[in-house]
Amino acid sequence: MFDRLSRRALGTMAGSVCLTIGLVAGAGAAEGDVKVTPLGSHDGEFCSRDRALVFEDPNGTRILYDAGRTVAGPDDPRLGDIDVILVSHMHGDHVGDARIAKTNSGTCAAPDTSVSTLPQSNTIDIAVKKQAKILTGSEMPAFFAAKLSAEGGDASNSMLVRFGAEQELGGVAITTVPAVHSNGVSPSFLTGPLAEYLKAAGVGASVGPPTGYVLTFSNGLVVYLSGDTGITAEQELVVKDHYGAELVVMNIGDTYTTGPKEAAYVINELVEPKAVIASHANEPATDGGKVREGTRTAQFRDLVKVPVHVPLSGRTMVFNGDADCTQGCD
Repeated sequence: MFDRLSRRALGTMAGSVCLTIGLVAGAGAAEGDVKVTPLGSHDGEFCSRDRALVFEDPNGTRILYDAGRTVAGPDDPRLGDIDVILVSHMHGDHVGDARIAKTNSGTCAAPDTSVSTLPQSNTIDIAVKKQAKILTGSEMPAFFAAKLSAEGGDASNSMLVRFGAEQELGGVAITTVPAVHSNGVSPSFLTGPLAEYLKAAGVGASVGPPTGYVLTFSNGLVVYLSGDTGITAEQELVVKDHYGAELVVMNIGDTYTTGPKEAAYVINELVEPKAVIASHANEPATDGGKVREGTRTAQFRDLVKVPVHVPLSGRTMVFNGDADCTQGCD
């Protein structure tokens, strides 16, 4: 019988006539491009706390990845409709323990994120207002279900997808993949005696391992979202060999995640995509929309063998099914 086709192989079938070989059938991918819009703290820049990205499928499905602290809550005018929210792990800079009140407050190095979103989180506030699904792995779905219910949302909108499984939402196939990091829930997200006990002990609640994601869009584009991770064997064995990721969103911030040299190794030697979007730099990476020399972002750009796209807040990048940036990239 036939081995399961890789995602990259499926992507090459875009626009082709439907093929049937025995029990295996592959339909051509839809036409159109995927839009990627960074939602950072300062317009037109890549700043220290920027995490959030919105992906829009050609069919209109909109996916928010790691809302963090730089989305100004559910009423942020940049958000628009959100159908699905992805959360790589429970750290405050990803799930959102605080947020900006509006863009361009504070500096690119130190944005003003003084609006508290505890104990519910920025993610929950957005999910409830937008009636969006939250799709996570590990033990995170139960945590988010309880939070949704507590804030008047629908607990069933918290959905599970673990390693090796797949959920299709709005025509986009989504799975989680391993990430090497930590994933404790801070006591500040909890209430009652348990929160006090954990705080006194100096520990957080466990919700299982952190994750990355692989998304397969309706035009055949396969995107790997690394989450916060170190180097893993799965980046070659699973992300490249099985799913065939063509576009990568790669964390480069060092100390807490892969640094620029390690991230470049992941891109050049393990995943080998066609293009990469830098992420999680933990620095004011740009000035006037241009990468500042001497930064981690500049080092990563110079080490990587494929095009590196810098996520400038509010500037939409457009990618076809082959991961070519057709608009919005320098």
